[in-house]
Amino acid sequence: MVIYVPSALEMTPVDLPPEILAILAHFAPLFSHRVWSHAQPLALGAILATGRRTVTAALRILGLKHEAHFTNYHRVLNRAEWSARAASRIILGLIVAALIPADWPIVLGADDTVERRNGRTIKAKGCYRDAVRSSKKVVIKCFGLKWVAMMVLVRVPWSGRVQALPVLTVLCWPATASRRRAHKTAIDCVQQMALQVRRWFPGRRVVLVLDGGYAAVKLARACRRHRVTMICRLRLDAGLYDPPGEQPPGKRGRKPKKGPRQVKLAEWSRREDTPWQDAEVAWYGGEPKVMRLFSRTGLWYTPGQDPVAIRYVLARDADGELADAGYLCTDEALRPREILDYVVQRWSLEVTFEEARAHLGLETQRQWSDLAIGRTTPVLLGLFSVVTLAAARCHEAGQLSAEATAWYAKGEPTFSDCLRLVRQRIWQARIGRGSAESADLVQLPSDLVDTLIHSLASAA
Repeated sequence: MVIYVPSALEMTPVDLPPEILAILAHFAPLFSHRVWSHAQPLALGAILATGRRTVTAALRILGLKHEAHFTNYHRVLNRAEWSARAASRIILGLIVAALIPADWPIVLGADDTVERRNGRTIKAKGCYRDAVRSSKKVVIKCFGLKWVAMMVLVRVPWSGRVQALPVLTVLCWPATASRRRAHKTAIDCVQQMALQVRRWFPGRRVVLVLDGGYAAVKLARACRRHRVTMICRLRLDAGLYDPPGEQPPGKRGRKPKKGPRQVKLAEWSRREDTPWQDAEVAWYGGEPKVMRLFSRTGLWYTPGQDPVAIRYVLARDADGELADAGYLCTDEALRPREILDYVVQRWSLEVTFEEARAHLGLETQRQWSDLAIGRTTPVLLGLFSVVTLAAARCHEAGQLSAEATAWYAKGEPTFSDCLRLVRQRIWQARIGRGSAESADLVQLPSDLVDTLIHSLASAA
């Protein structure tokens, strides 16, 4: 795969490491040759740059600060024709092929995040609760863009914890925005993304893990209909019912959809005769924790919606440090301990959001057109998965390790180590251009020297 940058940079196939070339080659069919020649530098510049991830920052780090036709790079985001959904399918396919065995389920997690943005020309802007800065007592709202991201929860070979790799990210427009199409809530977006993954992998088992904000009978019924196992937090006062019995012969009227009401989870939490079962689960941080579990099956019902069959679980901390919590699963055959294991894995989504803000410049981009706004954040989150896949290839060659310092002993590599390794591989390929591998002195082109000096001297 030839990487071409139409400027003084003049990169050749040997200027990029093979693990990066192998991954980028899968995205070439999505673009025309002309757009592809400008899209690749933007992706590489976003990986190499520090601070804000603007188009100009990507061009500076690649030595293209004197590029007269810089507008062509902006057009990749605000005008060019290419499908972000097709790119998401490629990323998901690469993750499944590299990190998930054929007999394992594809575990997905979905959550939303708010990107603080303000400006009269931003049509998708809304006022939302800032989950990062809010607490139980203080609610902080801000103007910005609401993104709903779906990630694959998978164990990488160099880490003992589950990591969340973004594959699908969509912009959730506010209800007040003037649009021709009907308003879609975050629950509607998650439902469409889950069904899209099911269409891409019709023969694989799919598990969807969600937070309590997505606990909706409509979503659970859709997941059950399309063979997607949904696991979500459940309110302790949720309406739970027995299945309807047989209608007596000769009785007129519609057949009942639900039977007698079951005891609420809040009541089971207060009762002294609740049949708890102790189970040891891998809690947050990987530490084992003993939890007391109570589980039953029933119908979950909300007025105006058809009931859906679920297995619900009431979890209690054996040490008494945490409040009781309820969970639901649309697969009634799944064991309570397995349900709780999936619930713990969902926390990796919050870690990915934080690492993307810290290391990939998420929420620092500054686009104003609707198309560019809708593409930039999904691309940055997609680069998180691309960097992880490249690090997985380097790990097979024994190149990935945790950065060791005298003041901090890191037990295992994190995303910052993956990003550092990928950057090192790219810089080594660029610096080694034109020099023999066994040479004692490395010859650096003048444009590359200027780029390195400017990058080291510029403020982050």
